[in-house]
Amino acid sequence: MAKTKRAIAKSAAVTKNIETALASLGTACVAGDSAVARRGKDGKTLAAATKRLSRKRAILAKRKQLSAKRAKAAPSGETRKALRAVIKELATTKTQRVKARAAKGVNAVELAALKAAQRRASAYAKAIAQAEKSLNKNG
Repeated sequence: MAKTKRAIAKSAAVTKNIETALASLGTACVAGDSAVARRGKDGKTLAAATKRLSRKRAILAKRKQLSAKRAKAAPSGETRKALRAVIKELATTKTQRVKARAAKGVNAVELAALKAAQRRASAYAKAIAQAEKSLNKNG
C-alpha cells in the first residue's frame, strides 16, 4: 500500500481558511439575529390573531345560542336568516382560527430552532473572541 503524498499546507492558505470561517460565523450570527427578531415579531402577530379569533368564536357561539332560541320562539324568516348568518360567520371564524393556530405552531417550532442555532453561533463567536484575546496577550 503506497501512501499518497500530500502537499504541506502553506501558512497563507491556513490563515485564509481561518479568516473565511470567522467571516462565515459572523454572517451566521447576523442572519440568526435578524431571523429570530423577524420570527418573534411574526409569532406575536399570530398569537394576537389566534386570541382575537378565539374571542370572536366564543362571542359567535353565544350569539348562535341566542339566535337559535329566538328562531325557536318566533320562527319567522328574519330570525332564521339571522341564525344562518351567525352559523356561517362562526364556520368561517373556526376555519380562520384553525389556520392561524397551525401557522402559529409552525412559527413556534422554527423560532425555537433558530434560537438554538443563534445561541450556538454566539457562543462560538464569544469563545473565539476570548481565544483571540488570549493569543494576542501571549503572542
